[in-house]
Amino acid sequence: MKNNFIEYCLNKKEAIKDYPSGPDPIAIKIAGKLFALFFEKKGYLVLKCNPVIAENLREQHEDVQPGYHMNKQHWNTIILEGSLPESLIFEMIDHSYDLVVKSLPKSIRESI
Repeated sequence: MKNNFIEYCLNKKEAIKDYPSGPDPIAIKIAGKLFALFFEKKGYLVLKCNPVIAENLREQHEDVQPGYHMNKQHWNTIILEGSLPESLIFEMIDHSYDLVVKSLPKSIRESI
């Protein structure tokens, strides 16, 4: 299942894989900006999220927690082997990617 999510992230326009501190975690970036962080050995994924949506997701799903080693307001940790439907995780990946793309300078956004 984890590989599905990594592959899904890498199919996003201009997404690249990076290894900032060895083989684990795997960072997925766009224009040098992180939008997904996979901790394969620990079985979770960290994604950027609108703070209001992040809080709502945490209240609704026990497998969505504040971002591990990240700004807890803007990042969520998603337990991959938990009870979350795969479709919801894909939606959260899309949301994270979109947030990061929107934060990029206009010239870079237009080239993506």
